[in-house]
Amino acid sequence: MGKVTYIGADGASTTIDVPEGESVMRGAVYNEVEGIVGECGGGLACATCHCYVDEAWAEQLGTPPSKDERELLESASAELRPTSRLSCQIIMAPAFDGLIVHLPASQY
Repeated sequence: MGKVTYIGADGASTTIDVPEGESVMRGAVYNEVEGIVGECGGGLACATCHCYVDEAWAEQLGTPPSKDERELLESASAELRPTSRLSCQIIMAPAFDGLIVHLPASQY
């Protein structure tokens, strides 16, 4: 397991243990973290799990967004930033322990 800290648009933070191999989105949904909806269940079919990877972690994720993820991010309701990602596409690995993601004010 690795810890992920979700920081809401209001600045409130929640830290969750997310099992290795599980997505950052599912960690939030299973633990009722406000700000991530995950409407498609992680099927890469919506953008309701949009997040901003903390600047300190952006390079450490290693894999940039896929073409499909980039296209879906274009339909996100919140502003896109250089560190925008769909949290369903970030799969926990031991190297991600301590990951911090910021949540947009709205997913719709």
